[in-house]
Amino acid sequence: MTENTYTEKNIKILEGLEAVRKRPSMYIGNIESEGLHHLVYEVVDNSIDEAMAGYCDKIQITIHTDNSVTVRDNGRGIPTGIHEKEGVPAAEVVLTKLHAGGKFDNDTYKVSGGLHGVGISVVNALSDLLELTIWQKGHVFYQTFSKGKKTSELTVIGDTDLHGTQVHFKPDTTVMNTDNFIYEVLSRRMRELAFLNKGVRIIIEDERSDERDDFHYEGGLRSFVEYLNRQHTILHDPIFIEGNRNDVQIEVAIQYNDSFNEKIHSFANNINTLEGGFHLSGFKGALTRTLNAYASGDHIPKNMQAKISGEDVREGLTAIISVKIKEPQFEGQTKTKLGNSEVKGLVESLVNEKLSLFFEENPAVARKVIVKAVEAARAREAARRARDLARSKGGMADATLPGKLAECQFSDPAERELFLVEGDSAGGSAKQARDRRFQAILPLKGKILNVEKARFDKILKSEEVKNIITVLGAGIGREEFDIEKIRYHKIVIMTDADVDGSHIRTLLLTFFYRQTPEIISNGYLYIAQPPLYRIGKGKGGIYLKDENEYSRYLLRRICDLKQVRVGEEELSLSSDDLYDFLSQLDVFMINQEKLRRRGYEPELVDILLDEGIREKGNLKNEEIMTKVHDRLLASDYEINQFMWNEERDIFELVVTPPERKISLEEDYASVREKKAVRIGRSFIFSQEYQKCADLHIKIEPWNRPPFKIKAKESVNTDSVDNLKAFYKKITEEAKKGINIQRYKGLGEMNPDQLWETTMDPEKRRLLKVKIEDALVADEIFTLLMGDEVEPRREFIQNNALEVTMIDM
Repeated sequence: MTENTYTEKNIKILEGLEAVRKRPSMYIGNIESEGLHHLVYEVVDNSIDEAMAGYCDKIQITIHTDNSVTVRDNGRGIPTGIHEKEGVPAAEVVLTKLHAGGKFDNDTYKVSGGLHGVGISVVNALSDLLELTIWQKGHVFYQTFSKGKKTSELTVIGDTDLHGTQVHFKPDTTVMNTDNFIYEVLSRRMRELAFLNKGVRIIIEDERSDERDDFHYEGGLRSFVEYLNRQHTILHDPIFIEGNRNDVQIEVAIQYNDSFNEKIHSFANNINTLEGGFHLSGFKGALTRTLNAYASGDHIPKNMQAKISGEDVREGLTAIISVKIKEPQFEGQTKTKLGNSEVKGLVESLVNEKLSLFFEENPAVARKVIVKAVEAARAREAARRARDLARSKGGMADATLPGKLAECQFSDPAERELFLVEGDSAGGSAKQARDRRFQAILPLKGKILNVEKARFDKILKSEEVKNIITVLGAGIGREEFDIEKIRYHKIVIMTDADVDGSHIRTLLLTFFYRQTPEIISNGYLYIAQPPLYRIGKGKGGIYLKDENEYSRYLLRRICDLKQVRVGEEELSLSSDDLYDFLSQLDVFMINQEKLRRRGYEPELVDILLDEGIREKGNLKNEEIMTKVHDRLLASDYEINQFMWNEERDIFELVVTPPERKISLEEDYASVREKKAVRIGRSFIFSQEYQKCADLHIKIEPWNRPPFKIKAKESVNTDSVDNLKAFYKKITEEAKKGINIQRYKGLGEMNPDQLWETTMDPEKRRLLKVKIEDALVADEIFTLLMGDEVEPRREFIQNNALEVTMIDM
């Protein structure tokens, strides 16, 4: 037996930034997409700190075609002098030492988003390449790093009258699981930072797709609330409050709309405090007290006076609270709750003073806000009376709900599951399928009320909503709801796989998000994933979750049944090679079809891929682009434009595809009107085209017509002379001899099938509902479920081509 010793020899010291590379998740959260984008935020935060200190008013972020990123600002520039203690330039210290920076002395930066001095050094540690350029003291300084270590000395490479810092880095994919930056994610955060730091211009550009945004808001938080309310009817112009109390900078923007929901976002040193904190508490307290004081005075008629609660004054409210503090203390599960208790009183006194003054000077606005709050109070009182009446009659207290709820036997909420099932038919199957020890079933009749458009008193009058509230047992409303009383720790939405099912699921999600968000934040809400297909042969059968699994099954089946030989020499593919080839070909065809729906015909894509068009450099090459032009012309494409674009530094083609006859397999609805399409950076770097380009290289070795197909035990051979015909033939052959059943409704399944596929904890798949970005979630619910029709129509038009299949 080997002795397991633990001595001083086992103690390791990780030098420099080795600790970051060893345990990156400790510093950036994870090594997936969230951590990747966090790298950009860390660099940008340094520039924002310069802006908050008053030395920077422009920040540029560029995503390059190789998935590297450049962040440039016009601040003071990282110091370049020799550091007294380290004996190397200060810029090198900042890039290579943890907890090094100008944020610890309270003089360089009065306030800062970065608290620990780890930001830029962590980015350096996790980058395969980092280039640092500093414009300072009339010189241009330059230094390079790799994986946290310098690869050159800081040197002067030129003279300049500019000032600022530029960091260009490429993530190290040996540590990070991805280097694919998502433009929308970065753009959303940059817009938020521009709102929070009025006057700062933040420009973000994606060279892969030509997307570009220029965020510059002189209105600051005023512009922020206007942006959040752009899909609502507003009651007044934004109310803006700002002040400095005890070295804490406080900014508040308030605007009411005609909805019934509140949207309050709080920030501390530009960090989104999702869990709130003392600044939020101070704001809420001041708002309630100020409105009640105004409402109880002589400003409004007696018939409009009422006792207004905090919940009432926040109905239809959109507000941003931003504080900037020297030494913020964050707490909470995700470190997004401000714990500085002194901030509560400072915010409360400032808002109370300034808001009272605003109401005195703007009585028309004050009246609108008071009327909105009084209506909310009356509706709340009506809801309370309705709730009390329902209780007295037993409607809300009767947890058995005869004919509706099939209750389970276990009493511990942590072990209990509630299935919210669409329709009586599926509800009946689910009741028979369930394990009655721990699974309860509540069938829902039709579509529940859209709570996005309803006030609280109307919500309580909805029979189906009332049943859900009663069964959950935790009450309803901000004053009454208590997550500790919830009767089930797993609530599963189970609807059909058609349009109606999707609508019902969306209505239920809207209810939980707007009325009981704690259920989502505690991880209690799930969506069932019933299979979409059953493949049967004889008495046996298997279930397949979605189109991807269905496709993979068919491909694996054809590889087991058929042999394929390619080329004139009839090279035979092994079963594994054939499966790889067909899998890649399948994804290629799917993405090519997505491009076709956007107007880019498969023939056009094939010509571009044949000529090697896959990056910006190809679009610059006149010889290659002329070949593309000539081939398209020969294929009867109309050339609308072929020119050098000086601004974008590429050749651009605008072409219209030829008219073609409709084949027997197509219908007229599927053939869209031919329109001109542009071959430029935005198309070449689209996700679909890049996927086609990658797969084109992988399938090219096997793309050698003719393709000869035969059953393994047969001598008969079918010959196909092109790739698309081969794909069509092989998919048709894969479906022969089996019974394919596509489920649209849960009621189509027998109870034993429903148990086996959707309800058995050992085999089922559940999708957990989480809120990753509260701002985006709020916007989506408002857009899709709110009163404004025009934004919803625009959303549908913009995304219609992305829909691959709709079950009616």
